Amino acid sequence: MRAKLLILLLVLLVVGAMLLYPCRVPAGEVAADSPYHVLAPIRHGNLTIFPVVAASWHDANGFLTLDEGLRSGAVVVTESGGGSPLIRPRSRGDSSVLRAPGAQVNQLVLVNNAKQPLLLLAGEIVTGGKQDRVIGKDRLVPAESDPIDLSVFCVEPGRWTGAKVSFGSFGSAMAQPGVRARAMADKDQEQVWSEVRKTQSAVAQSLPAPAAVEVGRTSSYAGVMANGEVKQRVDAIAEPMQRDFQSVIKQLREKNAVGVVVAVNGELVWADVFASPLLLEKYWPKLLRSYAAEAIVSRARFTEVSMHSAQAFLDDMQGRKEVVETEPGLYRHTEVTGEGFRAFQLTSLLPKTGFDLHVAKMAN
Repeated sequence: MRAKLLILLLVLLVVGAMLLYPCRVPAGEVAADSPYHVLAPIRHGNLTIFPVVAASWHDANGFLTLDEGLRSGAVVVTESGGGSPLIRPRSRGDSSVLRAPGAQVNQLVLVNNAKQPLLLLAGEIVTGGKQDRVIGKDRLVPAESDPIDLSVFCVEPGRWTGAKVSFGSFGSAMAQPGVRARAMADKDQEQVWSEVRKTQSAVAQSLPAPAAVEVGRTSSYAGVMANGEVKQRVDAIAEPMQRDFQSVIKQLREKNAVGVVVAVNGELVWADVFASPLLLEKYWPKLLRSYAAEAIVSRARFTEVSMHSAQAFLDDMQGRKEVVETEPGLYRHTEVTGEGFRAFQLTSLLPKTGFDLHVAKMAN
């Protein structure tokens, strides 16, 4: 009887220890149920990128990107209430019209005339209208949609005029992680403007006098990034990394490469992971340039960052707070706040999907 009591006591102690001290994966090791794994990094200057491969991936061929939609004319973006109503052609005698009392800094109107759902990523820049804007959160727009209000943030403080009613895509890049973070996490126009000005100042200080003066005169984030001297500096980082990435892309595609973990000056700052290798390839050129832009304005003493640290950053998605927004039958957007990070998951709820299209994670 005493032996049975001792065994029972030992069992209770073990169970209690497991509850009090849950099993943790050692830093940098892949959890048994982890869907992702980081590979050896690609480095240039103070920028380090770890490719991310997946155990499996999903068919995302049916989703349209913003660049594809704007180029084809199937996607139209215009000011909210900024003039003529936006109309989506339908069957004869029917139309969808959206009117608003006046143009708003944080509102644009978008209509998707394509027969494919449209994927929008936070950080994508649309140029034109009265101001350039950056998309504030990931979302899906249904095929052949009614006009929708598009939540955006201005990245061009100081201008509120424009001859062009419609918008185009700043196709060569997305907003760099610092600006994306202010839009996605802070959701505050003043914080976005502050980060744009900070970027502009840091870029100007690093340039020779003529280019510095030119950058200092513009209030446009896109204008700063389009400056010839700035483009050369971004290219100096992005192009070698693009060549390195392309040299292993076949191998990575075979390994189901779906994303990257990004470090600047040896500090992990960002991760972008997609549903499929195809989506990563579509966004990769503009994402890489956004990471390179972050690198040129974040100069500090460089330190090495390990694969173990990158893997741990990718695996840690346990948060203390979760906010979920859902458009039933279309998408679910989940924001997770954890210890030292924010993560954002866009899940498609369209028929035959139910998977994450994009996951972004930022270090606080």
